[in-house]
Amino acid sequence: MRERLHDLLDERIRHFFISDVTDEEIERKKQLLAKRNAKLVKCEGKGTIVGRKHIVSKTFVSYIVHFRFFIWQHGWMYVEEKQEMREAIFERRELVSDRLLLPNMETEQVEKKQERDDGERVRYTYDRLAAVRYAEIWWNDYNPAFHKFPVDCTNFISQCLHAGGIPMMGYPNKTKGWWMRKSDWSYTWTVANALRWYLSGSKTGIQAVEKKSPEQLSLGDVICYDFQGDGRFDHTTIVVAKDKQGMPLVNAHTSNSRMRYWSYEDSTAYTPNIQYKFFHIIDRV
Repeated sequence: MRERLHDLLDERIRHFFISDVTDEEIERKKQLLAKRNAKLVKCEGKGTIVGRKHIVSKTFVSYIVHFRFFIWQHGWMYVEEKQEMREAIFERRELVSDRLLLPNMETEQVEKKQERDDGERVRYTYDRLAAVRYAEIWWNDYNPAFHKFPVDCTNFISQCLHAGGIPMMGYPNKTKGWWMRKSDWSYTWTVANALRWYLSGSKTGIQAVEKKSPEQLSLGDVICYDFQGDGRFDHTTIVVAKDKQGMPLVNAHTSNSRMRYWSYEDSTAYTPNIQYKFFHIIDRV
């Protein structure tokens, strides 16, 4: 079975370099690279089996694949990385299906905006490099000091901001402030839509300024994503680098990613209705 999985990954990697492949995700990746005047020069993939079950004549194999994309852009080479949870189905040792396993949507939905913070203003100095270092260390792992979620993107970004020196505040009110304590947390710490509203209007905690375009962001800044364009934001990333066109590269959890192009046009969640919010974190308050 491991040999068959290895063959499957080799075939998928080969498709990134073939012009007539019909795989939608791979085609979006190619189009995005062309749009950026970038070229994929090498791709590596390593699969790790994490589960297996047999039902009648079929074998269901769940596995994590770690992709590394070596990208060349205007004389600069960098490595983009991504992890995916996938499921391959074999029938009598023949592959019949291979699909991406998507996480469940956030279970704690916030239908109302955050309550206004009227408490004492928190002062901080934001260390952008410390936030980026944390994002680089933990992009494909989970800090045991914090609770882990199936949809972990906003929890991860909150940890990065906190590592940059922004203090928690508001405990124990889940609808105020921004905090996590063992098995309890505010909505803003863990839910993408709640953090988006908090960054837009907080006066006592994290101070942020909304920018009009992604190239205006700095390392350690935050991008929020509304994939469906319905007003509810679904995803959050942190800027860890800029490409040769001055555009952000981001790290994220859930679909664990490192040095990914900010627009997510190659994501399975992408739709033409996608909306973004670009937040520049104020360095000192």
